[in-house]
Amino acid sequence: MSEKFMPVLVGVGQVTEKEVTLEGSSVLDLIEQAVYQATDDAGISRKQLADLDTLAIVRSFRESTRNTPESIANRIGASRARQWLMPNGGNGPQYLVNRFSEAIANGECQFALFAGAEAMATSRKIVKATGEQPAWSEPASGDPEYLVSEAEMTTQHEQQYGILTPSWVYAMHENALRHQLGRSVDDHQRALGRLFSKFTDVAAQSPHAWYPISRSAEEIAYPSDSNRMVSWPYTKYMNAMNQINQSAALLLTSVDYARKLGISEDKFVYLHGCSDTKEKMVYARPTYHQSDAMRVMAERVFEGNLSIDDMKYIDFYSCFPVAVEFACQAFGVSTDDPRALTITGGLPFHGGAGNNYVMNSIAAMVDQVRADRGSYGLVTANGGYFSKHAAGVYSTNPVEGEWRRTHPSKYQGEIDNLPDAPFTESPEGEASVETYTVVYGRDNAPGQGFVIGRLGEADDPNATRFLSVAAADPDELKAMTEADMVGAKGSVTQVEGVNTFKLA
Repeated sequence: MSEKFMPVLVGVGQVTEKEVTLEGSSVLDLIEQAVYQATDDAGISRKQLADLDTLAIVRSFRESTRNTPESIANRIGASRARQWLMPNGGNGPQYLVNRFSEAIANGECQFALFAGAEAMATSRKIVKATGEQPAWSEPASGDPEYLVSEAEMTTQHEQQYGILTPSWVYAMHENALRHQLGRSVDDHQRALGRLFSKFTDVAAQSPHAWYPISRSAEEIAYPSDSNRMVSWPYTKYMNAMNQINQSAALLLTSVDYARKLGISEDKFVYLHGCSDTKEKMVYARPTYHQSDAMRVMAERVFEGNLSIDDMKYIDFYSCFPVAVEFACQAFGVSTDDPRALTITGGLPFHGGAGNNYVMNSIAAMVDQVRADRGSYGLVTANGGYFSKHAAGVYSTNPVEGEWRRTHPSKYQGEIDNLPDAPFTESPEGEASVETYTVVYGRDNAPGQGFVIGRLGEADDPNATRFLSVAAADPDELKAMTEADMVGAKGSVTQVEGVNTFKLA
């Protein structure tokens, strides 16, 4: 294949600003710093950013200015580049690498920059001190152009019943998985602690981790003064940490253009396979103990003769334990795999920079495979509520032959064509618990329960599914956290217009 059409990553940058002050860096400042780290890493002049033809920014949770891509382009002297903003979703950074690698292979792009940041730690400090949002806005000629349309990942009906806050939704998938595995509540809790304890060990060695602290399985698994229960079975230490100041940036080009820029081949990292998938809406998914979209993503990411066994390094998206567990299912690896399953420490411990965490994990993977030349690394990404997925395989080994990918449109139908679960918004009658969670207050007391159930047996795929709240009975809520309630019998009815489930 002509080097003109062979995509390659040539520069990466990461910033973690741990000192939180009122004068700390803004989102734009952090992005600019990461971009210049990436140019320094590539060994090129910052003036060469004027030659960018593509600039894509991953949206922050709370955009601090009207048009972030335009502001960054103006700051770095890349105003001639086509400018894009990515919508919400943690899959975004890997999606960008996948999409624009294909664009380079097709001769549609020559030199691209991807970047993103969160400055929520500094923003929060400013709000607490002044009562006002940070004054980080910059003038803009207009609104940003989205690379991908901002699609809703949840319905109004779902939002009424807990399908809104990520920690609640992932907890419901976690409880379904625990039941499927046949584990007791305590055995599963200990397993979650062991899984994320290994992540903390990696974070403790990372220069970019927000919490570089090793923690025991017990510390993570069970509530304490510093580790409150958030949504059953998740403690605080099992949740992605977005109150951070972090950024990352990547430079992608062709081998031919990299040579013209004078970039050393020692910097070249190739994408050896990639995939992108989308999951059904939460209410329609066939089951909650696995992700069909992740399964298809895993089946499609490897090109040539590569497989998961060839991956020396892995970074599974880890917003919550179940995200890692589902990835293990999809790729056929154990949660006890000696490869650690993260190279950063993961979102709870490295810090989950909003939608941009995977920009950090890709940057870390590039550093890792450069240091261990000839090795392969796998990065996965997840957006929404297991809603959107992406994966990529990285190595310093050149891609043999033509660079190619199977376009997602060729396999997305494998997910879309699965039958939706039968569903009603107005359930009434005898029912069973399909999955559930209990949300806790900051006083560590159960406050609200949510139940996804079936009008019939919980494991009957033909039984009609519904969403509901649990009856607000403190004893019942407590009982839901002490034993496996999946399959438990009860009844559902509308109470003041709200679907309400009560145990028998």
